[in-house]
Amino acid sequence: MPQLFNYNRLVVNQKAKLIEITNQFAIRDEHGNDIGFITQEGQSTARKVLRFVSNVDQFLTHNYTLYDATGQPVMHLTRPAKVMKSTVNIGFPDGSPAGQIIQQNVFGKIRFGLLDNQGQPIGEIRAENWRAWNFAIVDTQEHERARITKKFGGVLQAAFTTADNYLVEIDPSLDGALRFMTFAAAAAVDTALKQDE
Repeated sequence: MPQLFNYNRLVVNQKAKLIEITNQFAIRDEHGNDIGFITQEGQSTARKVLRFVSNVDQFLTHNYTLYDATGQPVMHLTRPAKVMKSTVNIGFPDGSPAGQIIQQNVFGKIRFGLLDNQGQPIGEIRAENWRAWNFAIVDTQEHERARITKKFGGVLQAAFTTADNYLVEIDPSLDGALRFMTFAAAAAVDTALKQDE
Protein backbone atom coordinates (compact mmCIF):
# COMPACT_ATOMS: atom_id res chain seq x y z
CA MET A 1 0.00 0.00 0.00
CA PRO A 2 1.43 3.46 -0.89
CA GLN A 3 2.99 5.51 1.92
CA LEU A 4 0.17 8.05 1.62
CA PHE A 5 -2.26 5.51 3.09
CA ASN A 6 -0.21 5.18 6.30
CA TYR A 7 -1.27 8.62 7.58
CA ASN A 8 -3.94 8.64 10.31
CA ARG A 9 -4.64 12.40 10.29
CA LEU A 10 -4.75 14.47 7.14
CA VAL A 11 -6.40 17.52 5.66
CA VAL A 12 -8.07 17.65 2.24
CA ASN A 13 -7.93 21.25 1.02
CA GLN A 14 -9.56 22.66 -2.09
CA LYS A 15 -6.96 24.77 -3.88
CA ALA A 16 -8.13 28.36 -4.26
CA LYS A 17 -8.70 29.53 -7.83
CA LEU A 18 -10.15 32.79 -9.14
CA ILE A 19 -12.69 30.88 -11.22
CA GLU A 20 -13.19 27.25 -10.29
CA ILE A 21 -13.23 25.33 -13.58
CA THR A 22 -11.06 22.33 -12.71
CA ASN A 23 -11.28 20.86 -9.22
CA GLN A 24 -7.94 20.42 -7.47
CA PHE A 25 -7.39 19.40 -3.87
CA ALA A 26 -4.22 19.31 -1.80
CA ILE A 27 -3.75 16.57 0.78
CA ARG A 28 -1.65 17.60 3.76
CA ASP A 29 -0.55 15.96 6.97
CA GLU A 30 -1.52 17.47 10.32
CA HIS A 31 1.56 19.73 10.20
CA GLY A 32 0.60 21.25 6.83
CA ASN A 33 3.10 19.28 4.72
CA ASP A 34 1.92 18.28 1.24
CA ILE A 35 1.55 14.50 1.08
CA GLY A 36 -0.61 14.16 -2.03
CA PHE A 37 -3.22 15.79 -4.25
CA ILE A 38 -6.43 15.10 -6.15
CA THR A 39 -6.99 16.44 -9.65
CA GLN A 40 -10.03 16.37 -11.89
CA GLU A 41 -9.01 14.71 -15.16
CA GLY A 42 -10.19 14.70 -18.76
CA GLN A 43 -12.20 17.89 -19.11
CA SER A 44 -12.48 19.24 -22.63
CA THR A 45 -12.55 22.97 -23.32
CA ALA A 46 -16.27 22.72 -24.08
CA ARG A 47 -16.86 21.01 -20.73
CA LYS A 48 -14.95 23.77 -18.90
CA VAL A 49 -17.06 26.42 -20.63
CA LEU A 50 -20.23 24.49 -19.73
CA ARG A 51 -19.11 24.37 -16.10
CA PHE A 52 -18.44 28.12 -16.13
CA VAL A 53 -21.80 29.19 -17.62
CA SER A 54 -24.19 26.66 -16.04
CA ASN A 55 -24.65 24.14 -13.27
CA VAL A 56 -25.48 21.21 -15.58
CA ASP A 57 -21.91 19.95 -15.06
CA GLN A 58 -22.94 18.47 -11.71
CA PHE A 59 -25.01 15.85 -13.57
CA LEU A 60 -22.17 14.76 -15.88
CA THR A 61 -19.43 12.16 -15.38
CA HIS A 62 -16.45 13.30 -13.29
CA ASN A 63 -13.01 11.66 -13.23
CA TYR A 64 -10.43 12.27 -10.51
CA THR A 65 -6.99 10.88 -9.74
CA LEU A 66 -5.41 10.77 -6.29
CA TYR A 67 -1.62 11.20 -6.42
CA ASP A 68 1.01 10.80 -3.72
CA ALA A 69 3.56 13.54 -2.98
CA THR A 70 5.90 12.26 -5.72
CA GLY A 71 3.18 12.59 -8.38
CA GLN A 72 2.52 8.86 -8.69
CA PRO A 73 -1.17 7.94 -9.11
CA VAL A 74 -2.47 5.81 -6.24
CA MET A 75 -6.22 5.79 -6.95
CA HIS A 76 -8.75 6.72 -9.63
CA LEU A 77 -12.28 7.89 -8.85
CA THR A 78 -15.10 8.12 -11.39
CA ARG A 79 -18.52 9.50 -10.60
CA PRO A 80 -20.74 8.53 -13.54
CA ALA A 81 -23.48 10.89 -14.75
CA LYS A 82 -26.26 11.07 -12.18
CA VAL A 83 -29.71 12.44 -11.59
CA MET A 84 -30.45 11.92 -7.88
CA LYS A 85 -27.99 9.55 -6.22
CA SER A 86 -24.21 9.47 -6.62
CA THR A 87 -22.08 6.42 -7.24
CA VAL A 88 -18.30 6.70 -7.22
CA ASN A 89 -16.29 3.89 -8.79
CA ILE A 90 -12.85 3.50 -7.23
CA GLY A 91 -9.94 1.98 -9.16
CA PHE A 92 -6.32 1.09 -8.62
CA PRO A 93 -3.67 2.84 -10.78
CA ASP A 94 -3.52 -0.21 -13.09
CA GLY A 95 -7.21 0.26 -13.92
CA SER A 96 -8.53 -2.68 -11.92
CA PRO A 97 -11.58 -2.04 -9.72
CA ALA A 98 -11.01 -1.37 -6.01
CA GLY A 99 -14.57 -0.73 -4.84
CA GLN A 100 -17.54 1.61 -4.93
CA ILE A 101 -19.16 4.32 -2.88
CA ILE A 102 -22.93 4.22 -3.41
CA GLN A 103 -25.36 6.85 -2.12
CA GLN A 104 -28.14 5.10 -0.22
CA ASN A 105 -30.59 7.96 0.30
CA VAL A 106 -31.37 11.48 -0.89
CA PHE A 107 -33.28 12.99 2.03
CA GLY A 108 -32.32 13.26 5.68
CA LYS A 109 -28.90 12.29 6.93
CA ILE A 110 -27.02 11.15 3.83
CA ARG A 111 -25.50 7.64 3.89
CA PHE A 112 -23.16 5.95 1.44
CA GLY A 113 -22.34 2.28 1.26
CA LEU A 114 -18.68 1.29 0.92
CA LEU A 115 -18.21 -1.82 -1.22
CA ASP A 116 -15.03 -3.78 -1.91
CA ASN A 117 -13.89 -4.87 -5.38
CA GLN A 118 -16.22 -7.89 -5.20
CA GLY A 119 -19.25 -5.69 -4.47
CA GLN A 120 -19.41 -6.79 -0.82
CA PRO A 121 -20.28 -4.22 1.87
CA ILE A 122 -17.30 -3.28 4.07
CA GLY A 123 -18.69 -0.18 5.75
CA GLU A 124 -20.67 3.03 5.42
CA ILE A 125 -20.17 6.76 5.31
CA ARG A 126 -22.78 8.44 7.50
CA ALA A 127 -23.50 12.16 7.58
CA GLU A 128 -24.10 13.45 11.09
CA ASN A 129 -26.75 15.92 9.96
CA TRP A 130 -28.81 16.80 6.91
CA ARG A 131 -26.24 19.39 5.73
CA ALA A 132 -23.63 16.63 5.41
CA TRP A 133 -20.66 18.59 6.79
CA ASN A 134 -19.38 15.87 9.11
CA PHE A 135 -19.16 12.16 8.35
CA ALA A 136 -18.45 9.02 10.35
CA ILE A 137 -17.05 5.98 8.57
CA VAL A 138 -18.22 2.77 10.21
CA ASP A 139 -17.37 -0.87 9.57
CA THR A 140 -19.96 -3.62 9.07
CA GLN A 141 -20.16 -4.11 12.86
CA GLU A 142 -21.27 -0.46 13.25
CA HIS A 143 -17.96 0.61 14.88
CA GLU A 144 -16.70 4.06 13.92
CA ARG A 145 -13.30 3.65 12.26
CA ALA A 146 -12.74 7.11 10.79
CA ARG A 147 -14.18 10.61 10.76
CA ILE A 148 -14.29 13.33 8.11
CA THR A 149 -15.14 16.73 9.53
CA LYS A 150 -14.89 20.46 9.04
CA LYS A 151 -14.41 20.95 12.78
CA PHE A 152 -10.78 21.62 13.64
CA GLY A 153 -9.35 21.79 17.13
CA GLY A 154 -6.03 22.45 18.79
CA VAL A 155 -3.03 23.20 16.60
CA LEU A 156 -4.98 22.38 13.43
CA GLN A 157 -7.50 25.14 14.10
CA ALA A 158 -4.88 27.85 13.59
CA ALA A 159 -3.53 26.33 10.38
CA PHE A 160 -6.75 25.20 8.67
CA THR A 161 -9.73 27.44 9.28
CA THR A 162 -11.47 27.89 5.92
CA ALA A 163 -14.63 26.08 4.89
CA ASP A 164 -12.71 24.43 2.04
CA ASN A 165 -10.85 22.06 4.38
CA TYR A 166 -11.79 18.61 5.64
CA LEU A 167 -9.99 16.93 8.50
CA VAL A 168 -9.74 13.14 8.14
CA GLU A 169 -8.98 11.12 11.26
CA ILE A 170 -8.47 7.37 10.85
CA ASP A 171 -8.22 4.67 13.51
CA PRO A 172 -4.52 3.63 13.42
CA SER A 173 -5.53 -0.06 13.55
CA LEU A 174 -7.67 0.23 10.40
CA ASP A 175 -6.15 -1.66 7.47
CA GLY A 176 -6.97 -3.43 4.23
CA ALA A 177 -9.86 -2.56 1.94
CA LEU A 178 -11.66 -0.35 4.46
CA ARG A 179 -8.54 1.82 4.98
CA PHE A 180 -8.19 2.18 1.18
CA MET A 181 -11.88 3.04 0.84
CA THR A 182 -11.61 5.54 3.71
CA PHE A 183 -9.08 7.46 1.62
CA ALA A 184 -11.47 7.17 -1.33
CA ALA A 185 -14.23 8.58 0.88
CA ALA A 186 -12.00 11.48 1.91
CA ALA A 187 -11.30 12.22 -1.75
CA ALA A 188 -14.96 11.86 -2.73
CA VAL A 189 -16.52 14.00 0.01
CA ASP A 190 -15.91 17.27 -1.78
CA THR A 191 -15.52 15.97 -5.32
CA ALA A 192 -18.64 13.82 -5.48
CA LEU A 193 -20.84 15.24 -2.76
CA LYS A 194 -20.26 18.87 -1.91
CA GLN A 195 -19.76 19.97 -5.54
CA ASP A 196 -23.40 19.05 -6.16
CA GLU A 197 -24.74 21.78 -3.92
